[in-house]
Amino acid sequence: MGVLAISVLYVLFVWWFSTGTVLLLVGLSSRYGRVLKAGTAVLFAASLVGVAASSQDTSAAGAYCAFTCAILLWGAVEMSLLAGWITGPRAEPCPPGCGALDRIWFAIQAIAYHELALIVTAGLAFAVTVNSPNQLGWWTFAALLLLRQSAKINLFLGVRILNDELLPAQVGFLKSYFARKPMNALFPGSVTLATAAMALLVLAAINAETEFDALSSALLATLIALGALEHWFMMLPVPVVDLWRWSVRTTRGNADPTATEPSPRPVLSVIPGGASAERPAQAKSAAVAARQRLEDRFRQAYRESQVAEKAEQRLPEPAIAQATASNDFNRTADGRAP
Repeated sequence: MGVLAISVLYVLFVWWFSTGTVLLLVGLSSRYGRVLKAGTAVLFAASLVGVAASSQDTSAAGAYCAFTCAILLWGAVEMSLLAGWITGPRAEPCPPGCGALDRIWFAIQAIAYHELALIVTAGLAFAVTVNSPNQLGWWTFAALLLLRQSAKINLFLGVRILNDELLPAQVGFLKSYFARKPMNALFPGSVTLATAAMALLVLAAINAETEFDALSSALLATLIALGALEHWFMMLPVPVVDLWRWSVRTTRGNADPTATEPSPRPVLSVIPGGASAERPAQAKSAAVAARQRLEDRFRQAYRESQVAEKAEQRLPEPAIAQATASNDFNRTADGRAP
């Protein structure tokens, strides 16, 4: 049981650290784009080689190596999306007021190239591990692919919490393709299937005959449990965004500095803040703008009075006398006493 407990802690650390690292690097992509693109390509190739090499190793080290290389392979592909390098032929927000079929079509176009990259990568992972004794790398990538597709579809159909604090500015247009609803028909099935798969893998880990089988099942079970937890974060207001504050600061550096900072909301690998959080921010912005306009008027009136006083001080005495006489004459003509 100690080996299984260590595997759970390892998956938790990899999940937390890899998510933050990807977000941190995405925040630097605008300044170091070429370097990061080259590094991502090298990481992709090295991870695929690692998946292939570890597929022949059925030791505990081989299980950890296959699992880690699959996570790195997934991270390389996700980096290409979040940095805006590989998205789709229509990398634009969803037009307002479009019909359901058009919205589906526009959403597919927005991320079509990235989805194709995921499918091709999954095919490569399967090709390098097929008929091998250690196929944990392939199963890890396949689990990530299924869990992510489920999360994307649920966000598109509508969920209660739309978390966007961690969504980089490069792909901010994706926010427009998600809906806010109390629930959608797919969500119960998604979490039920994920929970069932996790339970089966836990039983497999407990009843495994070899250390490798037990470890592989435990790693996969923990990963799927985290995927199910991410689904629940779309429904439960848990402020898990604080887990990645160290990386969010960098990703926000590319955002508009005048934009109102969103309130903390739960996020993992998913997306935006709802209308209930926007109303207080909008009201606060309106009050600040009104106060600013009032202060500007006072400043303008003060400057005008200062200019008038200085002009009067610079006016010659004959001119002052002439202006005074003219004013007296005007008051007399109007029937008023001088």
